Amino acid sequence: MASGGAPRPGATHLATKVELTISCENLMDMDVFSKSDPLCALYINTSGSQWYEFGRTEMILNCLNPKFAKKFVIDYYFEMVQRLKFCVFDIDNDTYDLSDDDFLGELECTLGQIVSNRQMTRPLLLKNKRPAGHGTITICAEEITDTRVAEFEVSARRLDKKVINNNLNPTWRPFRISLRALCGGDVEKPIKVDCYDHHVSGSHDLIGSFKATLAEMQMGTHVLPAEFQFINPKKLKKKNYKNSGVVCIKRCQVQREYTFLDYIMGGCQINFTIAIDFTGSNGDPRSPQSLHYINPEGYNEYLSAIWAVGNVIQDYDSNKMFPVFGFGAQVPPTWQVSHEFPINFNPSNPFCAGIEGVVHAYQQCLPQVKLWGPTNFSPIINHVACFARQALQQNMASQYFVLLIITDGVITDMDLTRAAIVEASRLPMSIIIVGVGGADFSAMEFLDSDDRLLRSPSGDVASRDIVQFVPFRYFQGNNVALAQSVLAELPDQVSTFFNSYKLKPPNLFNVSEPS
Repeated sequence: MASGGAPRPGATHLATKVELTISCENLMDMDVFSKSDPLCALYINTSGSQWYEFGRTEMILNCLNPKFAKKFVIDYYFEMVQRLKFCVFDIDNDTYDLSDDDFLGELECTLGQIVSNRQMTRPLLLKNKRPAGHGTITICAEEITDTRVAEFEVSARRLDKKVINNNLNPTWRPFRISLRALCGGDVEKPIKVDCYDHHVSGSHDLIGSFKATLAEMQMGTHVLPAEFQFINPKKLKKKNYKNSGVVCIKRCQVQREYTFLDYIMGGCQINFTIAIDFTGSNGDPRSPQSLHYINPEGYNEYLSAIWAVGNVIQDYDSNKMFPVFGFGAQVPPTWQVSHEFPINFNPSNPFCAGIEGVVHAYQQCLPQVKLWGPTNFSPIINHVACFARQALQQNMASQYFVLLIITDGVITDMDLTRAAIVEASRLPMSIIIVGVGGADFSAMEFLDSDDRLLRSPSGDVASRDIVQFVPFRYFQGNNVALAQSVLAELPDQVSTFFNSYKLKPPNLFNVSEPS
């Protein structure tokens, strides 16, 4: 089994590992007196032009419809475009160099395309891009990770009195923890549990400890909880010492928690909407100093951000039709300021075909509008939230919405934007904000509430963090790093949302059960 994958620079999370199984049908017969002896080699491209060999399957003798036993295990990152090339050869000799063998065809694709289909069949192509006879290749993807979580309801009685006599018989709020983090997935592995008297200063006092396996903790019920004694080692020498309290585990239930790939492979679609800032602070698009000026190479910061994020997202949208809106411009024919106008000027069909279609519509839109103001985010957030709300009402994990806002300036409707984000946090929706130009984006950093959950002006607290903000200037010339930065949190946002609502992937038969 081949395994591994190029490490992602600056990775902060463990990668999801995906296992790929390869089969082919109707391969070309290159041998005169027997059938072809096929082998499949996998190549990976992480640098733009350089391919390197990742691994090979076994060679199968005399077979035009091989089902290879050897599998490829690859580190999967949602936020990266991971280009793969599957090359099939007819092995005619014992040398390692595949250039000596007959080429039977290849498929070039992305890992994102594979996992979003879960099973993908495509024609094999020759080097000149013509069909390799009637040959096809099928790639199946399986996530290999233990996604179980343990859910606990725990109380205690007669805890030792420490500094403050606050509550010696506490009932803690229910909590959950992954089995990987808790016990490495082994329910018979001993777990040490410590109980502390908490102090704000950080100098917590140990009340006591106990050891038990997860299997033993699962023995409890609300009627007869599993009970364990907290023992304080410092008190063991004391005469008549029994314990420092008793912990009661009323519920310890192991459940399957679905991952991002479970939802994607199970049929969940990522709906991608783009919102572009057409306010006057961007400058006259005809001037080279304008952020909307398209240079001779056909790019500006807006287009670079669209390409960087869109190229990753589009693999997870089956029809690749993206609604694109502008805000902050005077729009023909009335020349009223709009904060939610389709850049193709077709309100009944605001969709653009693929990222190329988005770029074309943007280029066509620029000369037809007057850049104006102010910079209001709430209308477009509420617009996308309306569709996310309708999807949630179907009580299925079939759709998740991602809004990309590209802007150059400070938000004018901050209070309304905060309220809209707090409301959207309860919906299957995430917001990516890319700040272009050199403006002060401190207000955007406030919306990206990594340290504490965002509050609306009325005091409502967001149910989760759904905003990711980055200034484009941090990633000048490195679109890969930009995509990684803004998309790294999205898989967790998707899976956390649907799991919190106990919504399963729509097509469970496409989701593998953990071993």
